[in-house]
Amino acid sequence: MKPIHPNTKPILTCLPSLLAGLAVLLAAGSQTPAVAKSEGRQISRAVLLDKIRGGWAGQMIGVSFGAASEFRAQGKILDMPLPWKPDMVENSIHQDDLYVEMTFAAVMDKLGLNATSKDYGRAFRDSKYGLWHANAGARKALNQGIDAPWSGHPKYNFHANDIDFQIEADFIGLMCPGLPRASNLYCDRVGRVMNYGDGLYGGMFGCGMYSAAFFESDPRKIVEAGLACIPAKSEYGLLIRDLLDWSAQNPEDWQKVWQMVEDKWDKNDVCPDGALAPFNIDAKLNGAYIAFGLLYGKGNLAKTMEIATRCGQDSDCNPSSAAGILGVVLGFNRIAPEYKSFFPQLENRKFDYTEYSFNDIVKSTEARALKVIEMAGGRVTATEATIPEQTAKAPKLEQWSPGIPVRRVNATDKAWTWTGPWKENQATKLMEGAGGEAVLEFDGVAVAILGSMDQKGGQALVYVDGKKQEFLLDAFVPERTNDNVLWNCYGLKPGRHSVRLVTLDKADPRSGGKRVAIHQAILYQAAK
Repeated sequence: MKPIHPNTKPILTCLPSLLAGLAVLLAAGSQTPAVAKSEGRQISRAVLLDKIRGGWAGQMIGVSFGAASEFRAQGKILDMPLPWKPDMVENSIHQDDLYVEMTFAAVMDKLGLNATSKDYGRAFRDSKYGLWHANAGARKALNQGIDAPWSGHPKYNFHANDIDFQIEADFIGLMCPGLPRASNLYCDRVGRVMNYGDGLYGGMFGCGMYSAAFFESDPRKIVEAGLACIPAKSEYGLLIRDLLDWSAQNPEDWQKVWQMVEDKWDKNDVCPDGALAPFNIDAKLNGAYIAFGLLYGKGNLAKTMEIATRCGQDSDCNPSSAAGILGVVLGFNRIAPEYKSFFPQLENRKFDYTEYSFNDIVKSTEARALKVIEMAGGRVTATEATIPEQTAKAPKLEQWSPGIPVRRVNATDKAWTWTGPWKENQATKLMEGAGGEAVLEFDGVAVAILGSMDQKGGQALVYVDGKKQEFLLDAFVPERTNDNVLWNCYGLKPGRHSVRLVTLDKADPRSGGKRVAIHQAILYQAAK
């Protein structure tokens, strides 16, 4: 594995050593699912298939149930009506919660279960659907020649803690019935395409719950099983531990516990879109909302979806995962007719940007699950599968934060100095080609420069405290890639710093221009 693209060297002035992170990546890549010593647990092939169908159906129902409410409630409980009609599930065909994860399922189906992070990254790089946040950051990095797993590392992806892998990991849990170590192995390979640390743990937590749901019906035990798959001392793990403890003390009052979680954990989101704003797409907070639905829904699908949705923020993704996990517990046959009666009209339609219908993805998931069972030391016959007892093992702890966001510095602020023929348009500074310089003076430990990224983007040299950085600011991104982080730097010593940008008469060969457009910067200070 080449840790850094040949044309890209570390930003030594700005970043802490990556050796520890590299050790984690290498260690994770060598994992193999443990084989149990016991005889294992039996599950009939018919029940296994029914639970896989239930999991996929639950995702589709949940995302459709919450679709109209997405980010309508930020930092508050959603109070809008949540009506349901069976044909609403058709919305799921067009949802990125479903079709993005199928990109990675297709890699497994084509290349096998030994596909690498690079394989998943290449498929993701070439995808054509719209992407945001960590997904967009990953596609941007991949198109700049930075392979996975580095495309998900915060060095190249400032959205590393965001929700993206969490909403795309469900398919892994569904193919690892009762096998949390196998689930973590595949999560590590896929999740590092776009996430790191708590962003990666979001997928592991969700998939651990899916894996447990094949043999467990108690929602609390399912959430505990998910927690066992991630480091207990991670911020994600600490939040879920709080939720489990507080919900045990307040078993009938989810809104009280929601406020307790809000007061402690919904703060200092580092995502540029959530920094100093009520918007929060952080993986751990939204992951807690999945757990809220399961813990307080108490096995009732309608109640589970409603609570996961009313918790707010990404309120279609969260009920999708909660309903998917409960769908495994119930199995498709036990899902109420009001939620599945439209499936006969839908089950052979292809999801957008994929070659999979509901029936296709269920069939492919079952085939992968049977292979995973055998690889873990289990047995498969024509009518039954024996799955070895496999205890969860959390990966080594990795955490990342640039610091606490403290200020947004608009391009018109006096902290900036602009030299050359920059144009100003609605408080945005624009430069086409060479001849422009911009200097930002600031106090802090990290900075994210925000601006426009599109198919006409150009490039600029970057200097930090007078030292030239070998990683350029590059404002080009492929179509349907929605990111605004032009350049970032973290790991600075507390104190006064400067960033100087020098625009160039060059751009990515695919770009139709050489434009650099800067909106603002976000400054971060060290946590106290």
